[in-house]
Amino acid sequence: MQAYLLHEAGGIENLIVSEIDKPTPKANEVLIDIKAISINPVDVKIREMPKLLDQVYGTDRPLILGWDIAGVVTAIGDDVTDFEAGDRVFGLVNFPGHGNAYAEYASAPAKQLAKIPSDTSFTEAAATTLAALTALQVLSPRIKAGDKVLIHAGSGGVGHFAVQIAKDIGAYVISTSSADNRDFVLSLGADEHIDYKTQDFEKIVSDLDFVLDAIGGEVLEKSLRVTKDGKSIISLPTPEFSDKTKAYAKQHDIDVSYFNVTSNGDDMQTLKTMIEKGTLKPHVFKTFAFTALHDAHRQVETNHTVGKVVVEA
Repeated sequence: MQAYLLHEAGGIENLIVSEIDKPTPKANEVLIDIKAISINPVDVKIREMPKLLDQVYGTDRPLILGWDIAGVVTAIGDDVTDFEAGDRVFGLVNFPGHGNAYAEYASAPAKQLAKIPSDTSFTEAAATTLAALTALQVLSPRIKAGDKVLIHAGSGGVGHFAVQIAKDIGAYVISTSSADNRDFVLSLGADEHIDYKTQDFEKIVSDLDFVLDAIGGEVLEKSLRVTKDGKSIISLPTPEFSDKTKAYAKQHDIDVSYFNVTSNGDDMQTLKTMIEKGTLKPHVFKTFAFTALHDAHRQVETNHTVGKVVVEA
């Protein structure tokens, strides 16, 4: 089968199409004929940064990047009972670790997958994996109906899922994006929109119960000042916070923390149910052929993607 192998961190040209053996599923795994792959900012960061690549993969080289997959089960391990050959499945595979998604086939633990709803395409399913799970795992244990929630970058991959999930929980949702994406963010269910280019959100909102920060830096510092004492902020860009941020958070008893999503089949089932109910819908900004995976990385590198980028096999 064909797969994109990464021998060392660096530019897009380091993702090299190669012919390798098809994997054999372990007892707890299924073999998936991949039909669509979602590309995330974390894919780009790990591909570019030697230190981060080593943190995630150790010294294993070459390796296959990617974790977001949708496809058809072609074989099952001896211990698998929930799936059979022919099932359409999707999931975030072995994150963080070896997901091996940039390939024609991948083996995945059955417990990390869910069946794709009948009316959902492989492309839509692949889009509803890492970013959607991040939003779900961040929000579901931290907010409740009636909470006042600020979601930064509401038109982005995580953000556009977070707006929908927060509304499904029953929160009052405020979201930032550019003016160009105002109508899109409001269509997701946001109660208020703030244009981050022309408006200072810290002058508009106050007394927040929760903030989802996908930007960091000054945005995180300003978010602290509009969050209620004793409440919380999740910041996605980095686990490292400035002394100023930590001091303010401690003074006001605000829990500021980093979050890293993990593969979870039960959460995938929750996303499946939300898709079936119509309360969660992915926005696929652009699709690319498997042979144009480099171009998909280039799109993600722009940091101007509305929703998700998907590679179709």
